[in-house]
Amino acid sequence: MKARLLFAPFAVALLASLSIATVHAEDLPRRTALDDYIQKPDDSYSWKVVSSEEKDGVKTVVIDMVSQHWLTKEEVNQPEWRHWLTLTIPQQVTSDVGMLFIGGGRNNEGKPRSNERTDAIAKATGTVVTELGLIPNQPLIFHNDGVERVEDDLIGYTWDQFLKTGDAKWPARNAMVKGAVRAMDTITAYMASDEGGNQTVDRFTVAGGSKRGWTTWLTGAVDDRVVAIIPIVIDVVNAYDSMNHHFAAYGFWAPAVGNYVEHKIMERMDHPRLQELYELVDPYYYRHRLTMPKLVLNAAGDQFFLPDSSQFYWDDLRGENYLRYVANGDHGLDKTDAVESIVAFHSLIAQGKKPPQYSWTINDDGSIQVMTKDKPVEVRLWQASNPEARDFRKETLGPKYTSTVIEPGQDGLYVANASTPDKGWTAYFLEMTYDVGAATPLKLTTEVKVTPDTLPFEGKPSNLPGSITVVAKAPDASAAKRIAEEAKVLVKSQDFTKDGLASHVSGKRLFLHFIPNGDARKGLEMMAGYLKKQNCEDLTYQLESGPEMTLPPILAD
Repeated sequence: MKARLLFAPFAVALLASLSIATVHAEDLPRRTALDDYIQKPDDSYSWKVVSSEEKDGVKTVVIDMVSQHWLTKEEVNQPEWRHWLTLTIPQQVTSDVGMLFIGGGRNNEGKPRSNERTDAIAKATGTVVTELGLIPNQPLIFHNDGVERVEDDLIGYTWDQFLKTGDAKWPARNAMVKGAVRAMDTITAYMASDEGGNQTVDRFTVAGGSKRGWTTWLTGAVDDRVVAIIPIVIDVVNAYDSMNHHFAAYGFWAPAVGNYVEHKIMERMDHPRLQELYELVDPYYYRHRLTMPKLVLNAAGDQFFLPDSSQFYWDDLRGENYLRYVANGDHGLDKTDAVESIVAFHSLIAQGKKPPQYSWTINDDGSIQVMTKDKPVEVRLWQASNPEARDFRKETLGPKYTSTVIEPGQDGLYVANASTPDKGWTAYFLEMTYDVGAATPLKLTTEVKVTPDTLPFEGKPSNLPGSITVVAKAPDASAAKRIAEEAKVLVKSQDFTKDGLASHVSGKRLFLHFIPNGDARKGLEMMAGYLKKQNCEDLTYQLESGPEMTLPPILAD
């Protein structure tokens, strides 16, 4: 039996017992190169208001901010980092806690405009809501190589530079976090000015998604003005264990992490400098600082991370921790109600109120048992099954999560289980909906469990030179066989593989495998173009470790 706590006062004794098993705070680094970079003076920091407009009950202020200089002109084409900072200020600010959304964008984008989402959040919470753009500044060109890099390609390049040099200036996360810290400086300064109404906004709920979610964790770790964090779709805290789990479940690297495969990070999983890098940038190594309330918001169908990844960090978090997995949500959380939980959680923080207190236990039979001090409006069991693979990505499985309402037992506990399927795997979790007096309800969940609790590719080497398997669905079984043979002929006439093409056909399913000869993109683009002309659907690919294709476990049997 295993229990998970979300800082419930009624479970202090259990919390005390769990703390014995965690890594002691004194074993974690007290100061890192990230701290040094954040605290290093930089005279380039500046900001100016470029527009101010009042409309529909809010004031929208756009600020042009320079946060820092990062690296030299020899190392990067644009050392100066500039950002758009968009403040949405309600007519009546009722809290000194503002909300900072860390966002992305491109360097050449024009001045942002107000948007309905931030307007609504500011009005609903009575707080200043700010969007910080261009985290990271992008595209960037490194070492005059002519390649414009963005997002994970940019970050992966800087990881590679750290692994090669050991120089702690390289991780892009340094500059990303400093950008968020400077944004808080700017918000506080503007609000304290005459133009800002001489108001105090000097505490913050910080939120961001994906790599901005990673930045959210670390901003909370380095700045005590952060009183709550909402890291979104970055279910990779304790990255080493999490990514090994990813590979052991799939037997390959998902396309979503392709930039890190391309930069050969995955081939160096056991490189001693990778551990040093994690100690610099992985929030897991700052968890002794992260004692503020947290809403960890994840997608149960994420393209990057497995839905049961919280097992690698949840028990070790400090302070007040609240979890939500969004059923049928992928990395973008499009067409979900995730934003409602963000609004409700921030509203509670801004008002100085505690979110609902609950805890859960995983029983020996796999059932999930929830004890909640605050009565939920509704509790649901969500579950999804994949008969072929331990894979719950929405892009491969589809929106397969379904739910049933769970009623409390006589003891007030909510208990539910999912049956182990005859074939494949089932993922399941409990979701509690609370009315917290905010404009939107707050949904919280347990962790996600998977049954059977097995990893089909555990022990398979994950650090071998790569190859690619393209997967597609042909119009019918005979077409699949024909296309597989024709693809082999096509490949012989091209120069993008080293050893030709291997294939496997299962009904309408096609698996086409090759070892790239040079740029893998060339082969992928050519193969995808050919398959589309053959009216194939559901095209995807697998980034293999080693020279052979990986088949779904049920097919492989």
